[in-house]
Amino acid sequence: MALQLLSALCSVALLFTLTLVLPVQTEEPKTLPIRITVKDDFSTMLQSYHTSVLEGGVLYGALRRLEESNNGFKFTVTVDPNFGLFLESVNGVAGSDAKHKYWQILSDHNGTVTVLDVGVGCYQPKTDEHIILKYTTWSKDSH
Repeated sequence: MALQLLSALCSVALLFTLTLVLPVQTEEPKTLPIRITVKDDFSTMLQSYHTSVLEGGVLYGALRRLEESNNGFKFTVTVDPNFGLFLESVNGVAGSDAKHKYWQILSDHNGTVTVLDVGVGCYQPKTDEHIILKYTTWSKDSH
């Protein structure tokens, strides 16, 4: 009986100690505002949107949040088992292997535009970042 009581007391003491040591997350994750521009090299289409991403979250999540906000933004992705998510279409305009057209993802940081080296499933936007989804073409020789 004494052994069971001692065991129970040790368990309670351990649980109490863990609650003092382990951090408890009580606040919501921080959201970061970002801007998305949709640009089509083959038409006059230029659309801008504002959305947000959870701190540490990926661009895919921000695009989903934007789509769910009913601002007229729509997108689709395809999943490659080796390389992850590829942006397939934006606002009904789909890439085409036959026509060598695709959606390029760019970041405009203080006027310097760079091509992202990862896709929507990996890229983590920063606060107030300007992401450009650009419908463009690639050269037959480059692929």
